[in-house]
Amino acid sequence: MPKLDICFSPELLPLYDLRGKVAVIVDILRASSTIVTALGEGVTHVFPVASLEECTAYGQEHGCLTAAERDGIQAAGVDLGNSPFGFLDAARPVRGRALTISTTNGTAALHRSLAADSVVVGSFLNLAAVAGFARQQQRDVLVVCAGWKGQFCLEDTVFGGALAERLAAEFDVRSSDATLAALHLWEQGKPDLSAYLLQSSHVRRLNSLEASKDFEFCLTIDAYASVLPLWQKDRLVLA
Repeated sequence: MPKLDICFSPELLPLYDLRGKVAVIVDILRASSTIVTALGEGVTHVFPVASLEECTAYGQEHGCLTAAERDGIQAAGVDLGNSPFGFLDAARPVRGRALTISTTNGTAALHRSLAADSVVVGSFLNLAAVAGFARQQQRDVLVVCAGWKGQFCLEDTVFGGALAERLAAEFDVRSSDATLAALHLWEQGKPDLSAYLLQSSHVRRLNSLEASKDFEFCLTIDAYASVLPLWQKDRLVLA
């Protein structure tokens, strides 16, 4: 039986052997939610990059939309910040465009996980797609929580618990203390996820930037139930 494990921060990745595994990159607030929304709304592919300089360079080289933030605030010189609503604005058509994106935590976590056999992006928005891919692959899964500047984040870990619950019949979710902890947190928060996560420091930080609508949207379970961003060569595409 394959195993589901959870890495609470990219800083802990050296403790894990990613070879042969499926890595699920999770940055609920907001990079993974934004990437899922972008592909769900017709963006053709996404170049996740580490630096702002790479983001603007990719935009010029590939003629694609640029999105970037630092400390939750849209960076200068790019088209969009790190909000899913940037891809839901009828005044800014995104269908058929490529995107390059750089964020404080999520895109860095992805690049640090590329030793895995498969790398996908997970969020509450596409929980069903992530669970379906894991069942199809039948390989060990490591949920890589992007966290906040290397530190633990409640919302990313709670997603890991939600995924563990969905996969409990087919995966070993009991032999890792990290997965057990995530399951317990999900069970605590599931009855009212929004109220539960309002306690989190990252949510309070986001709401201080007047991004509370992002918070609520990012907790919508399976709004994009069939959208799975999959890493191929140098980009994320729809699986």
